[in-house]
Amino acid sequence: MTGRIPAPRASRPRHDVPPGACDAHTHVFDPRFPNGPSPYALPDATLAAHAAVRATLGLTRAVLVQPAPYGRDPACLLDALARGGGRLRGVMIADASIPDATLEAWHKAGIRALRFVEMRAPDGHGRYPGSIGVDALRSLAPRLRALGWQAHVWASAAQAAEMLPGLARLGVPLVLDHMAMPDGPTDPAFDRILGHVREGTAWVKATLCRVPNGGRGLPTLRPLHDALLAANPARILWGSDWPFVRLTPEPDAGAMLDLFLDWTGDPALALRILVENPAALFGFEA
Repeated sequence: MTGRIPAPRASRPRHDVPPGACDAHTHVFDPRFPNGPSPYALPDATLAAHAAVRATLGLTRAVLVQPAPYGRDPACLLDALARGGGRLRGVMIADASIPDATLEAWHKAGIRALRFVEMRAPDGHGRYPGSIGVDALRSLAPRLRALGWQAHVWASAAQAAEMLPGLARLGVPLVLDHMAMPDGPTDPAFDRILGHVREGTAWVKATLCRVPNGGRGLPTLRPLHDALLAANPARILWGSDWPFVRLTPEPDAGAMLDLFLDWTGDPALALRILVENPAALFGFEA
């Protein structure tokens, strides 16, 4: 697919967020940087557009995750980090062929994690385009430990529950994308994942908009949110997934942030999840 589309805006949340609040899962797309083949039209989600959405939401910080159309080319991500004023961190992709010097340069630039994907492609054939699978994490783990980096994993709950016992032994912080992708609140695999959250061996991003729910609406996912907070709020992050590629209709980041704050209810818990947890995990300065 070719062409570009406008980046989605966000409504202003009803709730104020604490200073230093962080969106732990976002993306930037910049037409100045070439991209590979893409299954979707690229949004004009430049750093300026990204900053405008953060300002609307009241968020100071954000984590930028490498989008699939850029593949292994870090140029767009590194440019955004360099212009982010210390308020941004990055999640890149790489396999075991990546030189140590490159990883060290990325660390200085603000990258703090690599992402590994087991989700199937939209057409159902093979892994998602432009991604690197979890097998690479096993070989990269010693180098991630040396850098103090994390591994972000996008997989179904069934896949994650199967992999977590072995991955937890690698000694690398494990962060599961998109609520760990359970097949509804009663998915038995989600219960197994909650066990790792309780033990502190897995983090989960409370990002609602890609979780399967049969089209019943985001409010039906509250049991997942409640279960995560009951398990271990010290291992929960909040993320919007802006600019919501391949999602129709586009979610509203302001409305999702309000849902999170309504459901959380406790300002101390909101402070922990929005500020303290990402600051500790990604090394944001005080």
